[in-house]
Formats: sequence, structure tokens, C-alpha cells
Amino acid sequence: MKNGKLKIGIIGCGGIANQKHLPALKEASELCEMIAFCDLVEERAVEAAKEYGAADAKVYDDYRKLLEDESIDVVHVLTPNVSHCPITVAAFEAGKHVMCEKPMADTTEAAQLMINAWKKSGKKFTIGYQNRFKPEVQSLHNSCEKEELGNIYYARASAVRRRAVPTWGVFQDKAQQGGGPLIDIGTHALDLTLWMMNNYQPLSVSGTAFYKMADQTQGNMFGPWDPKTFDVEDSAFGMIKMKNGATIYLEASWILNVTAPKEIGITLCGTKAGVEMDVIKRELIYNKEHSGILTEEHLSAGSTINYFGSRLNSPGSVEARQWLLAVINDTQPLVNPEQAFVVTKILDGIYKSARIGKEVCFE
Repeated sequence: MKNGKLKIGIIGCGGIANQKHLPALKEASELCEMIAFCDLVEERAVEAAKEYGAADAKVYDDYRKLLEDESIDVVHVLTPNVSHCPITVAAFEAGKHVMCEKPMADTTEAAQLMINAWKKSGKKFTIGYQNRFKPEVQSLHNSCEKEELGNIYYARASAVRRRAVPTWGVFQDKAQQGGGPLIDIGTHALDLTLWMMNNYQPLSVSGTAFYKMADQTQGNMFGPWDPKTFDVEDSAFGMIKMKNGATIYLEASWILNVTAPKEIGITLCGTKAGVEMDVIKRELIYNKEHSGILTEEHLSAGSTINYFGSRLNSPGSVEARQWLLAVINDTQPLVNPEQAFVVTKILDGIYKSARIGKEVCFE
């Protein structure tokens, strides 16, 4: 770190980089500067460097070349899921701190390699679960830490869209993403649920995945897609048993015939109270018994803002700033990579259970 600023290298200059990371890092310009950009499509890296980079920012089409730059302190891995592992491992071996977009990896084995490389490197590591930084999420987590819900023994994690299949990038390409809505948006709902419960010890999972809607392109929010290239699941569901007996039901879909979809919704049931949270609507509904009467309390975090946003208080911006400060001050980032590892482990287990048609037990 020179001139008091972290030097950032960006690997992957596609949608998530431009929607979230690059604007957020630009807003934290007093803490960092982006000095290198890499993408397999070099033109994307060139455009990103022009808009967000330092005056002398370098452009690459091979991440290995970028990692050879000893002046880079931090690398952001913003590529398709299956490439998270090799790039992250190489970055740690090159002595860089790493922010990797969610999910950590497409398989448990790949995620374990990332954990091993991180621990060996002595560098900082975090995963891009920006929803943790939303005010209503922080508020609920505070309630859970105070045990206001009591012992949370059942939860429902929902990531369900009615007709919102992403038609850009490689979202429908299993070879590059590892899966569909379960690994894309289900990962957010599961991350928040485990974090609220503070429970990272899964015992087993039973899962199902459906491949029934690939040709139902009508009415999609993002326009039609090519059914011939749609080779991921359209819906996946999992029942997760934890070692302490708690149970989580996870549902994820881009295209499900329901009238009340929940992009990222969580239901927590405890011995003292329950709560329902809709992260997109920014709403919390607490329920409990009070003097013999069942009551509800509705709380709102205010008007909905853009999912990532370009404001200083947007989840992506808050995430970026705390990450940079964790590197600068040698503190723990909010998203612990060992927690993100468990998310990947469970998702991988659901996919495996769906393939083999029976419960998957964890060691």
C-alpha cells in the first residue's frame, strides 16, 4: 500500500463488477485506487479502466499476468462461479488479499482449496454477500444476537421469482456457473439464514431440482432466452437438518408459478418469537405472544433503493468500505470465509441429493 491507499486489481469486468464493485470502490477512493483490470474480453477491461481506473491503470486478458504485479495489494475476483477457485488460489499464492463474489465456489472441494490457500497465505479473505449490510438485516441480526427470538429451531429461506430469468452473461450455462437459481440467489437467502441462527453445523440435506421450465420464455422480466442453451435447473428445494436438531427449508427459483414470490425472504421461528423478513421490500414482521394475545409488529427500513446502488449507504458500498478497512486495520471482515464455505457445502449437498435421489449426510 503506497500513498495511504490500497492498490486494487479487478479480475472480471462484467455485470457484477459494473453493477456493484466498481462503483462502490470508486466511492471509497480515499481508501483505494484501481490500478489493474482483467477480462477475457479485453474490451470490457479497457472500458472499465477508462471509467474507474487510475490514470495509468493496466489492462490484461490473462489474470496470471495481473497477479505478477507486486504493487497490487487486493484482488477482486468477479468471474463466473467455476473460476472462483483457481483465480482465488493463485491470488493468495501471489500474496494478495482477496474479495471473491458469491458464492465461494461451485463445489465443496473447490471451496476447500480456497480455504486452504487463504490460511496458508496469511492474507484477508471475504465473500461478496452484500445483503448482510442492509439496515433491516443488521437490525434483525442484532435481535438474534440478543436472543430476542429465543432458540431458533426452524427457518425458511426463500429466493423465489415468478418470471425473472437472467438472460445476460452465463447464468444459464452450467459449465461456467455450476447451477442455476440455487447457486445464484438461493445462496443469499441461505447465507442470511445461517448468519441469523449462528449455526454452521449441518448434519444432512435432502434436495430436489427441477428442469421443467426451460421452454417457458413468455412473460420473463428480462425478455426471452434461448431454450437450447438453458441447461441449469429452473427450481431447487432443500431440507437441511442441523446437528443441534434445527431445520431449514430452502427454496430457490427464477421461474415458479406463484403469486407471492420472495426474492430474498427469511422466516425464523424461535421459542420466544418469530420473524419474517423480505430483504427486497426491506420489511420485518415480528410475531409473539403478549399477555395472552398473539401480536405482530411491522417494521420498515424505508423506501426501496437499487439492489446494489451507487450511493454511499447502498449495501455494495458499505460492503466495500468495511472490506477495505478490514485490510487496512487488520481486522476481520463481516463475511467470514469459513461461514461462506458452509453455504457452498450445503448448496453442493442439495445438488448432489437431487442427482442421486436420496439424503446426503455430512461428516
